[in-house]
Amino acid sequence: MWCSIAAELGPSRRPKGVTTVSAQFGRWGLDGRPVGEEYLSKVTELVAPYGPDESGLYRQDGIVMTFQALHTTQESRRQRQPHTSPHGAILMWDGRLDNRLDLIRHFGPVLTNEATDLEIVATAYEEWHERSLARLVGDWALSIWDPGERAVILAKDFIGTRHLYYSLDHLQLSWCTLLEPLLLVDGKSFRLNEEYIAGWLSFFPAAHLTPYEGIQSVPPSSFVRISAGRIEVQRYWDFDPKKRIRYRADADYEEHFRHLFGEAVRRRLHSDARVLAELSGGMDSSAIVCMADRILNVEPHHTPGLDTISYYDDAEPNWNERPYFTVVEEHRGREGRHIDIGNGDHRLVAVHDQEDGFWPTPSAMAAHSAVTSNSADCLTSQAYRALLSGTGGDEVMGGVPTPIPELADLLAQLRFRALAHQLKIWALTKRSPWICLLWETGREFLSSNLTGNAIRHQHLSWICDEFLSRNRRAMAGYPSRLKFFGPLPSFQGNVATLEALRRQLATTPPPRDARYEKRYPYLDRDLLEFIYAIPREQLIRPGQRRSLMRRALVGIVPAQILNRKRKAFAVRSPTKAIVDGANIAKSRLVSSKWGFINSEAFNEVVQAAEQGQEVPVVPVLRTLALELWLRRLDQSELIGSPSRQSF
Repeated sequence: MWCSIAAELGPSRRPKGVTTVSAQFGRWGLDGRPVGEEYLSKVTELVAPYGPDESGLYRQDGIVMTFQALHTTQESRRQRQPHTSPHGAILMWDGRLDNRLDLIRHFGPVLTNEATDLEIVATAYEEWHERSLARLVGDWALSIWDPGERAVILAKDFIGTRHLYYSLDHLQLSWCTLLEPLLLVDGKSFRLNEEYIAGWLSFFPAAHLTPYEGIQSVPPSSFVRISAGRIEVQRYWDFDPKKRIRYRADADYEEHFRHLFGEAVRRRLHSDARVLAELSGGMDSSAIVCMADRILNVEPHHTPGLDTISYYDDAEPNWNERPYFTVVEEHRGREGRHIDIGNGDHRLVAVHDQEDGFWPTPSAMAAHSAVTSNSADCLTSQAYRALLSGTGGDEVMGGVPTPIPELADLLAQLRFRALAHQLKIWALTKRSPWICLLWETGREFLSSNLTGNAIRHQHLSWICDEFLSRNRRAMAGYPSRLKFFGPLPSFQGNVATLEALRRQLATTPPPRDARYEKRYPYLDRDLLEFIYAIPREQLIRPGQRRSLMRRALVGIVPAQILNRKRKAFAVRSPTKAIVDGANIAKSRLVSSKWGFINSEAFNEVVQAAEQGQEVPVVPVLRTLALELWLRRLDQSELIGSPSRQSF
C-alpha cells in the first residue's frame, strides 16, 4: 500500500504546505547503479511542495541530489543548488550564515561582500574540510558529496534548528530534510523505534532518533560521514567549559548582554519579506519585539517590516495574556494580529478523522489543530517567510527561579563561607530551611538512581512495565548527575538544559499549511556562549528571576512586562481535549497491542479527567496522539505488525 502512496498523491492527498526550510534530497547507489526515473519522479512529487521558489538537480556516478528552494533573502535568490565547488564537491545548503563577514575577511580576495552564503560555505569546506563546520555560525543544514573522497558528509548547526535524516543499507544511502521520501518511495516496511516512543511519551526522544529503525537524524553540532558503506558520526563543536567572563560591575554585564541579544535579534531579522514575531506578553517574546523595533528604527534595511501575532482566550480564568501583549503593542504604536484560541478546535480526534495527508511522527499529529491552521492563514496572508520565536528564553535566561546551580558551584569550589551566606539569603527568600536547600543541592551530585530522577516516570501509571523497563533512561529524560570535578555544576546544568531543547527541536514538526522558517534569537550561539561563561548570580538573584535580562532591558521593554510575575498557564483547553478523546481511551488501544500502554490504566486516567480530577495533562495528550498516529500506521504496510517485531 505505502509503496504506491508517493505516486498516487494527488492535490488533495499530498502533504499540505511546506516545511520550515528548503528541501534537500540525495541518494547514493553504493553499487554504482543510477537512480531510476520512476523513483526520482516519486521523490520529486513529495519534496516539490516544500520548496516553492526554485528547484535544482545533480546526477552523476550513481549520485542524485535535488534541492527545492524556499527563499527568505535576496542573497538566497542568487544561489543555485546543488552547487559545484571549484574542486568538484557538490553542496546543498539551507540556512543563515551569521558570521559571513568574518569568513569573507579571512579568505581575502577570494570572496567579496557580494558572495552568497553557499559560496562562502563551499570555500570554507575546500580550505578546512570537516573542520570548517565549527566555523559556520547560524542555523543551517548541509549535505556534501565529495567525489575525490567518495564520501557524503551530512551536518547540522549546533542547536539543530533544521531536520536532516538519513538511511543506509548495503545497497544505497538516502538522505533528506523530510521523512516522507525515506519512508514512502522504496516500498519497504519499518520497525518502530521503541526508544523514540518512550521519549515521546515522557519528555522528548534523543535528537538522533526517528520513530523508525533504520532511519536516523543527524545530531545537532555533529556531522555524519559515509564512505564505502562505512558510517562515522562526530561532534564538530561544543561549548568551552573553561571560558569565563568576569567584570567588576553589573553595568558591564548588562552592556555586553544588550549587545549580544541585539545581535541575535538583528541576525534573524534579515529577510526580503516582512517578518512576523510571536508576542505572548511574556518577557521572552516582548523583549524580542522591542529589541527588533529598536534595531529597525536605525537599520530599516534588514526587513520591509515587523508584525506580531498574539494568542488569547478571554474565557480562560488562569491565562489572560491580552493585557500584556496590548502593553507592548501600545509601546510600539502598532496593533498586531490576534488569534482567539478559545474558539479553536484542539481535538486530536478531529485531526484523526481527516482523510488527507500523511503524518510521519506522532508530534506532527499532535501539533495540528484549528489554531495552527489559523496561524498558517495569518502567515500566508502577507507572505511572511520568517517567524521569530521566544523558545529557549525561559530555559537559558534564568526563567526558572532556583538557586541550586549557584549553590552547587560554591559547594564544588569548596567556598563554604560564601555557600553559608547564600544559603541564608535564599532560605529567607524562599521561606525554606537552609538545610533543605543544602540537601537539594547535594542531592544533585548523587547517582540519579538514588535521587529518584530515574523514576520520574512513575506518574505515568498507564505505561506497560516491560516497555518501561527496556526504556528507563528515555522515560526518565536521559538523567545525569552533577560532577564535583571538571566543569562548574552550573555549566553542566546548562548543557543538560540545552540537550533537552535540542531534543524538543528535533521533534518539532514542520508546519503543514504555510511557507516560512522559524528563528530563535535565544538560541544564538554567541549569546549562549556569553550566558554560559558569566557567574550564575548574574542571571538569578534572591527574589530577582531573570535578573540580568530585567536590568539590561530597562528603557527598551515596558516596565509592566519587566516587572510582571511568572506567567500562569491555562489547563482547561488541554483538559477538554482529553475529555473529547475519552472514547478513544475506552476503545481497544493499538498502542496496547504494541505493548506500550495498559488500556485499563489509561482509561482510568481519562475517566479521572472527565470527573474534573487533576491528571498529568501533557503525557496524556501525547499518549492520545501516539494512539491516533499508530492507528493510521496500523492500517498500512509501512510498519511491521507487533507479532513480526520483537523488541
